[in-house]
Formats: sequence, structure tokens, C-alpha cells
Amino acid sequence: MHSDLRRLLDAAAGAAKEASWLGIRRRRTTATYYMAKDGAFDQAIGGVDDGVMVEVLFDGQFAYAATPDTSPASVAAAARSALASARAASGRGVYRFDESVRPPTVTRYETPRLRKSPLVPDGVFSFLIDACGALRASDEVIQTTAMVEAGRYDYEIVSTNGADLEQTLYYIGTSLQAVARRGDIVQLRTANGPRGLTRQGGWELLDTDALLADAKRVGTEAVELLGAESCPSDKRTLVLTPDQMMLQIHESVGHPLEIDRILGDERNYAGSSFVKLEDIGTLRYGSDLMNISYDPTIPGELASYGADETGNLAVKQFIIQNGILKRGLGSLESQARSGAPGVANQRATSWNRPPIDRMANLNLEPGATSFDDMIASIEKGVLMRTNRSWSIDDYRNKFQFGCEYGTLIENGKLTKTVRDPNYRGISSTFWRNLSAVGTADTFQPFGTPNCGKGEPNQVIFVGHASPVCAFSDVEVFGGGK
Repeated sequence: MHSDLRRLLDAAAGAAKEASWLGIRRRRTTATYYMAKDGAFDQAIGGVDDGVMVEVLFDGQFAYAATPDTSPASVAAAARSALASARAASGRGVYRFDESVRPPTVTRYETPRLRKSPLVPDGVFSFLIDACGALRASDEVIQTTAMVEAGRYDYEIVSTNGADLEQTLYYIGTSLQAVARRGDIVQLRTANGPRGLTRQGGWELLDTDALLADAKRVGTEAVELLGAESCPSDKRTLVLTPDQMMLQIHESVGHPLEIDRILGDERNYAGSSFVKLEDIGTLRYGSDLMNISYDPTIPGELASYGADETGNLAVKQFIIQNGILKRGLGSLESQARSGAPGVANQRATSWNRPPIDRMANLNLEPGATSFDDMIASIEKGVLMRTNRSWSIDDYRNKFQFGCEYGTLIENGKLTKTVRDPNYRGISSTFWRNLSAVGTADTFQPFGTPNCGKGEPNQVIFVGHASPVCAFSDVEVFGGGK
């Protein structure tokens, strides 16, 4: 396929000779989705999406045009369209770029897999039906859902200054959900949240025995919550498991640190940020225990890759170190505009969208406190698991999050289960109250395939890993408050 892309590059360059730089990005997406509901087959969906984006640089301005027709004539027409757009933007841009933000990178990357896998393994439908059976822990479980999704992304990028990138990313995700009812009380319990257990890899990651055991636990806990008291409403130490830390990192660290958002690009759509450019390098974002890394090099985490979609090579970098904000989540373009340090995170959701600043694998590094010691040190607290709801303001500052399952912590011990646990806070204040970070044995990676941003909207994969963490003096409350 790569020789074909070089031929298309020649056609595009011939049609847009006045461009100082030109690149072609081809993206092919193959996806499958299978679901069972209440023990019966519900749906199977599959598809392939393929096309190319032509990008030109003219008089300091980038412009784009895309086509699903990969013939030289169609790509040449797209190049002429992109050049016309760049001409129209000449002298009107917010920044004058040069080709230094499109490095001539040559690299290959493929998701590590344990073995080559078939497109659909034998037994996937029977597994989903069995999972629904395991989720139905009692007659009080009124709905069960089991889902598996899998696919691959193939990227190819070539440019007139010598870039030559090829990446293939494989992914698989599962969802297990039980809804239970007793009178007026209805409770939902999932395994790590809807689509939370989504990782890079092949069908070999579908561990049906482990998932069926997890389904049984999920159903049992859904029923258990029906008889639980509502979460108390007061201030106490909050302990969050990694499947909730995923959402906490995503919303109160990831989005506010996107440099294009800080610059105002998202203000009218997804909001801006409480962080200012001058805060980078000085702001105390959290306590000394807070160490957040951007690391797309971790095998198996959902947003791993070798280079972003402008050719910037991916390396591990600390975003926040010992609580101090060190750099933002900004691509080479955003770094040029802002003068602030960033990372290799310019990505697109499809062939017909230009790449923009996106968080990738954003992780909280493990600490030194064991789970047992963490709980033993807390006189009055609550452990919350698995996100159920979230709300955060346009500046990614004030937030309110709800969880599926809570356990009270009293005098250093986990005691009774509580339902409808929620908590609220202000991002930097909350992280400054980070009082304990779990050891590596509590560290777990999760991912979400549905992070939205940009106009027109782009939905993309992000990964987050974290240990169990404790936060002091947090306002918690039960449902209906």
C-alpha cells in the first residue's frame, strides 16, 4: 500500500505546486461489535472505513481536503482544494507555521500481540450469552448486557519532506452490565464502567473464564446495592480505585492541560481551561505525591503508538512531577503557537478529520502506600469504585462525579456497602489533597474509546492507568442530594 501512497503524493504535489510542503495521511478503520441482552443475541455490527487526507502548507497556513476515492485524479483534486483554502487563509491565520511542525519522521509501529487471531473467534456469541447468565445473580436483576468490540486502525503518512510512517493498532474491549431493582430502588453495576476495559491487543485478550467470574461478581454486587444504605453526606477521606481514577485523571487533568484548549480553540464547544500558559512550569497542581506521565509507549494501553499523526515521535514525559505542572498536552503546532513545552499528541479520529491536540496514555505513577496500609490509616472515609456519572464546568475546574459502588471506611477498616456514592470538588484543590498513592500492585490500566472533542466532533481512544489513591477532606454525598 505504501508505494501506492507515494504515487498519490506525486499526483497531489503536481496539482499543488505552489505549496511549500504537502503531506498525505491514509487511514483505514476496521471495526466489529457484538452484544447480547438478557441472554439472547442482540446485535452484530461490522464495517470498514478508508480514505485519505491531503494537507498543504502555503504562506504559513495549513489547509486540508479529504476524499474516500484514492485514485490519483481524486487526490489531485483534493490537493487543489486544500491549496485554495490555504490561499484564502493567507494573512489571516492566528500563527504563521513552517514545516518544522511536520518532521520528516520514518518509523513503523504495530500493537504487540501474543498471536495472530481470527477476525471473530469461535464461541464469541456463546460467551456473551453465558455472560448474561452469570450477570443474572437473582430474580432481582432485571436486565443484563454483555458486549465485545474489536478492530484495528491502519495509518500511513508520507510527505514531500521525506516523512514515511506506517502504524497498525489493534484493540479489543468488553462491557458487562447488570441492572437490579427492589421496589423503588434501581441499581446499575458494571465491570469497570461502560467500555472501560478497552485495551490494545487481539482476541487473545478475551479471557472468557476471568470475564465470566467478573460477570458473576457484577451481578451479585448489583443485588447487594439494593439493600445498602445511601452514601452519607459529609466531608471525609475519599479512596478511589483505578477504574474511577481513569475518569478523574481524564476530566480534571487531561482536558484542562490541552494547550489548544488553553489557547481558546475549544472555548465555544467543549470549553476552555482554568490553567493559563504562564502556569506551565510553576503551578502547584497537586500534592508532592502527584506524578502524572504521558506515555504512549506502554504496550497494551489503549492509546499507545510510535508517533503522532504529524510524525512527532512518542516518548514518555512527565506532565506533572511532585505536584508541579511541567508541560501541557500540546502538539508541535500548539508548542509553536504558545512557546510552551508539550508532547507528541496530535491525532485524528478518521481520514476526514485534521489531527488536533488529544491526550493519549495519561497515567498517575505508582506510589509507596500499600492498599492495606492506606485503609488502616483512615479513621473516617469511603472507598468508591467505577464511574457512573460526571459533570464538570467549562473551565474543567469545578466537578461532581458519581460512582456505582461505595464502601465505608471506619477506624481503619472497610465496613458496610453504600449505594449512590458521589463526590465533588475543585480540580487543583482536590489534587492538592492527594494524601496517599498506592503501590505498583494496585496499578491498573483502563481506557475509553469515546472521548469527544473538536468541531466537527472527533471521537478518539484514550488510555489512563493509576493505582488506588486517597484524597483528604472531600465532600461526599448520597443520591438525590
